[in-house]
Amino acid sequence: MTGGYALALLISIGGLALIDLRHKLFFWASPIRAALTLTAGLVAFIAWDLWAIHAGIFFRGDSPLLLHWNLAPEFPVEEILFLTLLCYSAMILYTLGARLLTRIRTRRSAAA
Repeated sequence: MTGGYALALLISIGGLALIDLRHKLFFWASPIRAALTLTAGLVAFIAWDLWAIHAGIFFRGDSPLLLHWNLAPEFPVEEILFLTLLCYSAMILYTLGARLLTRIRTRRSAAA
């Protein structure tokens, strides 16, 4: 199924957005800060990918699930979606972890 990987990535990003909306973790907590943070992560990972492609470390695999649209040699459009999912997941987990640690510390100090 051509485009299956992109579809799976989009569904996953949508699922993260629903979790984010429900718990106000990242974009729904501070949209401008979240957009800037996500963009910074994407720029860093894209630069890393392009360097690794140039060095011959990374290359595009072949799969019937890919759209076969390349943004650059060996750089498929799905890579942007994957990196978005990676950065978004990391930020949601970081924010959730910080929130949970704050709750634990608050409960411990209230109990003391």
